[in-house]
Amino acid sequence: MSEHCCFKPSRRGMLRTLVGGSLLLPGIVSELLAEEPGAATDDPLSPKQPHFAPRAKNVIFLYMSGGVSHVDSWDPKPKLFADAGKTIPVNEFQGRKGDFRMFLKRPEWEFSPHGQCGTEVSSLFPRMAECVDDLCVIRSMKSDHTNHYEATLGIHTGSFTFARPSIGSWISYGLGTFNRNLPSFVVIAPKSPYAGGQVWGSDFLPGSHQGTLMAPGPEPVANIQRRSPTSRLQEMELAALERLNSRHLSTRSHDPLLAARIKSYETAFGMQAEMPELFDLSRENDATLNLYGLERGSTAGFAWQCLVARRLVERGVRFVELIDVGSSDNWDAHGDMQTHAPLAKNVDQAIAGLLRDLKQRGLLDETLVVWTTEFGRTPFNAAADARGREHHHWVFSSWLAGAGVKPGITYGESDDYGIDVAKDQVHVHDFHATILHLMGFDHKRLTYRHSGRDYRLTDVYGNVVTPILA
Repeated sequence: MSEHCCFKPSRRGMLRTLVGGSLLLPGIVSELLAEEPGAATDDPLSPKQPHFAPRAKNVIFLYMSGGVSHVDSWDPKPKLFADAGKTIPVNEFQGRKGDFRMFLKRPEWEFSPHGQCGTEVSSLFPRMAECVDDLCVIRSMKSDHTNHYEATLGIHTGSFTFARPSIGSWISYGLGTFNRNLPSFVVIAPKSPYAGGQVWGSDFLPGSHQGTLMAPGPEPVANIQRRSPTSRLQEMELAALERLNSRHLSTRSHDPLLAARIKSYETAFGMQAEMPELFDLSRENDATLNLYGLERGSTAGFAWQCLVARRLVERGVRFVELIDVGSSDNWDAHGDMQTHAPLAKNVDQAIAGLLRDLKQRGLLDETLVVWTTEFGRTPFNAAADARGREHHHWVFSSWLAGAGVKPGITYGESDDYGIDVAKDQVHVHDFHATILHLMGFDHKRLTYRHSGRDYRLTDVYGNVVTPILA
């Protein structure tokens, strides 16, 4: 019998083949595919199994907005100290191609080895330097864009040009949540970053996977207190609303946006019950508050954000992102590198405290902590007396710690001056592939069909950085 006689395409495969890449029919395809048994659950946030056994259960993603200078923090360059003031040729400056003569600029903070591993860190981050035995410092990160907007979008979504689902949304989509009273993806930020809400947006993924924004302050989540005079009355109101929503949905059963909106009411009700206790830090002892550098009663600063992040992962939130500042007054040190100093002081003890707190509670074994920025800063400048540094996407530094990561190591190298990758490049796509791997995903298989194409966080790129895996 010929092999053609044995061809038995599935209904799903036939539908996709017939429609192909048409931009006109994705809604029809979604509806037809949703009719298949097991194609989707009623609850998009229900817990799901990853592709293989994960090393991490959740992620805390620490994002420093504006571009932290790698040569002043995590990437020691003795030759840059020695040759400061000399000129070098470069073929690109601030996104412009050409032949430029640039002056090498001396780092403003001294480096020294720390911990048993001896990883060198500058005096910009003295508290985090004490934690290097738990860190995997990557000194060969690479991005695709030198502008804040595009680079910020890239480090969060893998796309440098168009809005796409953020990494937190992908992990929420792939895993669901442990705790239906809280969102699966939370972002805590004092101000809006570059690219705004696209940083935590779900784009074409179901809306329930979008990040929930919280802001440091006396009311981190607006309208969290019920408006009904009694809980009994609120329950009656919500029951009536649920009946109306169910009736409405029954006539539009394949509208994922509508279903997500209805589910959001359920999550909001759960948040009313659980959020007040989450934000009540009065039961945290003085030793814990001191670890983070947080004054009792304070609801401001990165220390508060880090302590709340620990409490969120304790309660089952899959992905927590902390953004330290907004799209202004950040690490974008064009005019003066000394603006790094107060920004570092804001985050240094808090992040070190978070690492120690997670470790002593046994949570670091199941939590992946990620520290990154959108790009680095130039080791050179156009003027010999320039006080600042410009954008630099050719190479920069990030670090990982916790579940599944080799501790106390550095990976990758930049060249003698920290201008470009010299060894073991880690592109943003590789970075994302590795984070997904630690969460139990093959990044090539975590996909979502949209407009006739299967999309993924890493687009068509990315390799897991296996040498850093424990």
